[in-house]
Order: sequence, then structure tokens, then C-alpha cells
Amino acid sequence: MPIDQRPLAIFLMGPTASGKTALACALSEQFPLDLVSVDSALVYRGMDIGTAKPDAATLARYPHALVDIRDPAQPYSAANFSDDALVAMRSISGRGRVPLLVGGTGLYFRALQQGLSALPQADASIRQRLGAEARQLGWPALHARLAQLDPAAAARIGSNDAQRLQRALEVIELSGRPLSELQQRGHEAPFPWRVLKLALMPRDRSVLHERIAQRFDIMLADGFLDEVRVLRERGDLHADLPAIRAVGYRQAWQYLEGSIDAAAFRDQAIFATRQLAKRQITWLRSDLGARFFDPDESGCRPRVTDAVQWLLDGAAGPR
Repeated sequence: MPIDQRPLAIFLMGPTASGKTALACALSEQFPLDLVSVDSALVYRGMDIGTAKPDAATLARYPHALVDIRDPAQPYSAANFSDDALVAMRSISGRGRVPLLVGGTGLYFRALQQGLSALPQADASIRQRLGAEARQLGWPALHARLAQLDPAAAARIGSNDAQRLQRALEVIELSGRPLSELQQRGHEAPFPWRVLKLALMPRDRSVLHERIAQRFDIMLADGFLDEVRVLRERGDLHADLPAIRAVGYRQAWQYLEGSIDAAAFRDQAIFATRQLAKRQITWLRSDLGARFFDPDESGCRPRVTDAVQWLLDGAAGPR
């Protein structure tokens, strides 16, 4: 059997608030690893507190590629990420180090490793019509429609995730095929890296939920609403942009517009974050190649360290 000569890479995945960043930084202290962020919100400049972005001191000590690379007015797609991540990974491997990709955006990990099929271009007229239907019927009604047309996509997409619901229904109309089917038609060539997949998976969901609530309250104390006020005052951003639809920012925008009160803002933002974590956990469970670790167990970090050491020692086979 031929020896796999591909360079090594590590994916560190997990739901929001599971401790991925702290673990990635610790691993980079011990091993020749360079970090690449896999997060659809951390790409945006000026969105720091509400995204739980590592602070300036942390980023100075542990640089993360693909953080602060877009203005919030500029959309950023899974295809954009895949292109950018490949460039970053080639640079890291070229320096004789190992890329450690850390984050919770499952679509980005899948797009990178499996590729994306050629999806139809956006159609403004269809989007406007779907938006009008959503305003009349509500996004949950459109989610129910998607569940009939593409159950697999509906299972991944939240009932109020306007951007992804709109895109999934748009693709079905334009192509006549389910989005989930098209997304499975990625590249067939082997991924250029041999990957060790590590997933932080809290067994006790209530502990994760409490951590999410505590973290959100810390964000509020640190000035999250002031951060969103600054974004609103720019004048060129609006609620339909992908950046502003990010969990927490969407609810803060609604609060600052006066459409919800302070209590509803907090409750809805925490609930939306918990729903995000639920979707991330569901996606992780479908990845049969991942090794799972409970971040709340005392032996988690040593076991993750052992897994990385095993890979770097050459014991890990192709994945």
C-alpha cells in the first residue's frame, strides 16, 4: 500500500461557546501549528464583541488567518472561504508547519474538504418574491415549504434563518433540484491534506446553554450594543446583509430599531445562539470521521493533545 505523502492538517470543530479558541491557542503553544479561522462572522471587521472574536492581545500572540478580512457591507460565501483557506493552508504547509483550522461553521469545513457544486447565480426577482412571501406568511412557513421540497436542507437550516432559507428555495426554483443534492456534488479528487478531525461535543447540553447565557451577558457588559450602534451609524449597512443577520447582531439591530424591548432582545439572542449550537452539534454528529471530546471533562485537553501528537508522529493514517 503506497504511503500517503500529503501534508498534515487539523480541523478543530465544535458548537459555539465550547472552548475551541482557547484549546487551539494551547495546542499552537505545544506544536508547530498555525491557526486558520473557520467562522462566518469572524471574517468581518468591526464585529468583535458579538462574535466572541479573540481580543487583540490573543490575536497578536496567536495569529488567526481569515479574521478581519471583510467589511460588513461585503458578503462572504463558503466558496470565498474555501478559496481563501486553501491559500492560507498552502502557505502554512510551505513553511513546514501544520494548519489548524478552528471554528464552528460547518458549511465552510464541508466546502473546503468536499468542494461545492456549481450552484445557479442569484436571481433578484425570485429573491424579491420570496422576501415578500416571508413578510406575509413568515419565514417558518417558508421553512415548512422547504421541508417538503428538500428535507435534508430544512434539517440544517433554522426556521428563521432568512438568508439560507431564501437561497435554498431559490436554488430549487432555478435548478429544479434540491440544494442538498447539489451540495453533495463536490470535487472527487482527494483533499490535498491528510486531516485529523477533532470535535468538541459537550455531553451535558444544559452546561453549554448556561455558558452561552453567561457569555452573552459578558458581551453586553463589554459594550456589545455600543458596537452595533457604531455599525448602524455608518448608514450603509442594513438588516438584510449576511453580517447583520449573524446571531446576536440581528436581535441587537431589532432592539436598536425599537421593534423589541431589552428583555426580548436578550432572550431572543440567547435562544438564537442555543439554536445555532444545536445545528452545529447536529452537523458534527453526521461527520463520521471526527474524534469527539467532551470539553467539560477534566481529561479533555490531554486526550486532544495525545491525538495531535499521534498525528504528528506519523501514526495517523489517511482520512
